[in-house]
Amino acid sequence: MSPNVNLSELSAADKDRLVQSGIDLTMTNRCGSYLQMDQDIVHSECTSEGIEVLPYKKAFEKYSWMKEYEWKVVAEDKDEITKYVAAQKDPKGYVIIAHKGSSNIVPIQACLYLGREQIQHVHNIIIAEEGAELHIISGCTSGTHVGKGGAHYGVSEFYVKKNAKISFTMIHNWSENIEVFPRSASVVEENGVFLSNYVCMQPVKMVQMYPTATLKGDNSVARFSSIVIATAESHMDLGSRAILEGKGASAELITRAITKGGTIISRGHINGKTAGTRGHLECKGLILQDGRIYAIPEIEGSVVGTELSHEAAVGKLAKDEIEYLMSRGLDEDEATATIIRGFLDVKINGLPDALQHQIDASIDVAERSGF
Repeated sequence: MSPNVNLSELSAADKDRLVQSGIDLTMTNRCGSYLQMDQDIVHSECTSEGIEVLPYKKAFEKYSWMKEYEWKVVAEDKDEITKYVAAQKDPKGYVIIAHKGSSNIVPIQACLYLGREQIQHVHNIIIAEEGAELHIISGCTSGTHVGKGGAHYGVSEFYVKKNAKISFTMIHNWSENIEVFPRSASVVEENGVFLSNYVCMQPVKMVQMYPTATLKGDNSVARFSSIVIATAESHMDLGSRAILEGKGASAELITRAITKGGTIISRGHINGKTAGTRGHLECKGLILQDGRIYAIPEIEGSVVGTELSHEAAVGKLAKDEIEYLMSRGLDEDEATATIIRGFLDVKINGLPDALQHQIDASIDVAERSGF
């Protein structure tokens, strides 16, 4: 822990950015918290019985078996980002373990704050043991005073054991000069459920991410939901992949994307490798100002008995819909905002109310700033 860094050092504006990233500074609606400012771990704690939130190094000191989970679903030589993180002699990041049968109704929050012009690196490992249920909100943001630029390299490995569930909601609130490179993957065992939600409604220079879920267990489930807005000069290359290996495994990949002048590449891939599996991929994009949206859906089946589908659509706001709402008493800006809000309104089955409310709050902030 770093005794010299704390939240009191942050300006009111930076604290507000943390709140907009889903971080509850009062801990009123959180059962645990991890806060890392640049490379300083400020605190790491959890009050839920059977659930631990530990700094990366401390977790490995406490449990010798943690080695079984390190670099097992994300390869350390995957690319230059993972090689950089793997080469760090003083690894940072968090380990969250929900021990067998434990659960948290109120979510754990993990905050990664970039306050100086540098590369912030983290390696996170999240484990839900058999029958456990784990809900996490990850808020990532940069300080208002970060000048010429910075980068965030984040590796996250998820393990969902038999009859377990993880919901992970990541809200990004960076700035125009920050580059972000998440690298994550998960493995889901029998009757396990993995929900991954990504929200980025504020300016960012670059985001590059393509998380993969391998559904090894029978009747395992993965759902990826992404809600993104690319402002001018933003480049967002993102998507998700599901590999269906267990009998009865299913996956759903849903993206809502809006460009206000930036570029969005929305990728999706579902691979049905076993009979009795199902998957659906959906990307819908809106062009509000001149920008680019590339939707790249892939469905791959290699056996008889897998059912896969996809749909992709990119367009503009329908003039007749705006005119209809204006005829009902709204002005043009209100009508436009109402349509966009409905477009972004993705309800996620199985997500706790606290996390759904946080996603809705992020959309509220974007709406108040005119999307």
